[in-house]
Amino acid sequence: MKSLCVFCGSSAGRDEAYVETARQLGRLLAERGITLVYGGGAIGLMGACAEACLAAGGKVVGIIPEHLMRMEVGSLDLTELHVVKTMHERKAMMAELSDGFIVLPGGVGTMEEFFEVWTWGQLGIHRKPFGVLNVKGYYDALFSFIATMVEQGFLKVQQAAMTQLSEDPEQLLEALAAYQAPTNPALLKLSET
Repeated sequence: MKSLCVFCGSSAGRDEAYVETARQLGRLLAERGITLVYGGGAIGLMGACAEACLAAGGKVVGIIPEHLMRMEVGSLDLTELHVVKTMHERKAMMAELSDGFIVLPGGVGTMEEFFEVWTWGQLGIHRKPFGVLNVKGYYDALFSFIATMVEQGFLKVQQAAMTQLSEDPEQLLEALAAYQAPTNPALLKLSET
């Protein structure tokens, strides 16, 4: 794995643990020689992860839409910064440049990115690993709901198992490195039980 895309909030959240975990992940990526691909922001968890990665000698590729760059939330001191026209272009480039995906705490945008990547994996559009850093139980309620989706027959067990979940950045990186994509994405067919 040479690059990982990190989806996370442009806010820092109310608990310092969110920022510290973002920094820890950034440092780990640098130590492992994994390029960080992210949304290009200089603020919130996005900025904390990118700054820590750079400070530890890592490579950071930011991808940001023009309108956010004009709002001065973009970071200029990255290894690479791509300014694109739309959010759709941003997500497509992030996916293209990444060998896998990690989700940190975030808001609606982070959730949208996570579910899109998961959907693409389910449909066989990509075969890249993805996981969620469940910092201080931030995603407990979401994964409880995902269990309900399985229980009620709207999500297959195999589909739910595609997402790696951990509270520890190092463990999550190990799980992503060991991930074996389904040999046949058709195993995720909607008709299967």
